[in-house]
Amino acid sequence: MKVIYFDCFAGIAGDMTLGALVDAGLNLDDLKKELAKLNLTGYEITSERVFKNGIGGTQVNVKIEEQKAHRHLKDIYEIIDGSGLGDDIKTKSKKIFERLAVAEAKIHGTTIEKIHFHEVGAVDAIIDIVGSVTGLHLLGIERVYASKIHLGRGFVNCQHGKIPVPAPATVELLTGVPVYSTGIERELTTPTGAAIVTTLAESFGDMPEMDIEMTGYGGGTGLLEIPNFLRVIIGETADGDYDTDTVTVIETNIDDMNPELYDYVTGKLIRHGALDVYTMPVYMKKNRPGVLLSVFCAPEKVDELTAIMFAETTTIGVRMHGVSRRKLKREIVAVETEYGAVRVKISRVGGKKVNAAPEYEDCKKIAIDKDIPLKQIYDAAAKAAEDI
Repeated sequence: MKVIYFDCFAGIAGDMTLGALVDAGLNLDDLKKELAKLNLTGYEITSERVFKNGIGGTQVNVKIEEQKAHRHLKDIYEIIDGSGLGDDIKTKSKKIFERLAVAEAKIHGTTIEKIHFHEVGAVDAIIDIVGSVTGLHLLGIERVYASKIHLGRGFVNCQHGKIPVPAPATVELLTGVPVYSTGIERELTTPTGAAIVTTLAESFGDMPEMDIEMTGYGGGTGLLEIPNFLRVIIGETADGDYDTDTVTVIETNIDDMNPELYDYVTGKLIRHGALDVYTMPVYMKKNRPGVLLSVFCAPEKVDELTAIMFAETTTIGVRMHGVSRRKLKREIVAVETEYGAVRVKISRVGGKKVNAAPEYEDCKKIAIDKDIPLKQIYDAAAKAAEDI
C-alpha cells in the first residue's frame, strides 16, 4: 500500500504541500490539467527550485490576477461540484473546506452557512486545497500520516487586523492533534495547512514503517533558523491488511485507594469514551504495593478522561504518551442461534477470517433471560459464526 508521511518540522501551509508533492514526483503539468477542470480563471501556477539551509526543494507559487473579497461555503461547493474532477477529489476537498468553515464559524460566533471565507476563500486557497487532494490522487497515495505539528508564535496581519500566532482558526483545527513550538517568531502552520493535514491524515506521531520510495521538500516563504520546508516521505507499507491509528495512553500509579473503587472508575472511564482501561499490581517507593491504572483513548478525549481520573481516584498526577496501533480489520455480524440472535465480531487478514468473538453482553442477556449457562450460548454463537 502506498502511503505518505507529512513531516511538519517547519509547519505546514497549502503552498508548502503543493511544493512538497511536486518535489516528490508530481508532474506539475498533470496537476494543471486537472485543476483546469475547475471553473476558475485569473490564476497562474509556477514552481521554482529553492535552497534553504543547504537543502534543495520546490516552491510552488499561485499568482492571482484578481481575488473575490468574500465567498460562502456554498459558493466553494458550487465551484468544486461543477468541476470535472473525480468524485473522491470533490468529496475530500469539500471536507477540508467544511472543517475550515466550522473552525471559522466557532471563532466568529456564527454558523457555517453565514461564515465569510476571506483568505481561505480566495482563489489561491482553493487551488492549494483542491490541488493538494488532486496531487495525492495523481501520486496514487492510499493513506496519509503526519508528524506532530510545529507551530510558530507572535502576530500576523489579516483582514480583521493583527491576530496571534498560531491563528485562532489554526488552533481550533488542531484540537486533539499533538503540536509543539520552539519559539520561532513566525506563522509556521496556516489555517489552510492545518485543515488539509487534519482532514486527510489518519494519525499524528512517528513515521509508520515503510519502504521509502521518494521524498519531497516543499518550500515556505521566508527564511528561518531551520529549513523552511514541509517534507513528505512516500513509500510502500505492508500493513494494508490492517487498520492503524494513534492513541494516547494516560497512566498513574496509586497506592492509597480503596480497591473496591476501581470497578466503578473503570466503568465510568469506558462510558465516557475510553478505548480500554486496565489495572496492574506494581511496587512503588519503599516497596509499597500499588496499582498501575492505564487508560487508552483518542487524543481528543484526554482532557475529559483525565478530569475523571482526578475526580474519582486519589491520584495527584498522571502521565501521557502516544502509541501507534495496528489492528485487524473487523466487522460486527449478527448470527442466529437456537437461543436467539447474537452479534459476533469477525476479524480478518487479507479478507480471510482469523477470529470470531461473540459479543459478551448479548450472550449474558440471553443467559439471564432464559436461565441458560453463559458458556452454552457463547459456544452456540461461535459455532454459528463458523460458516461466515
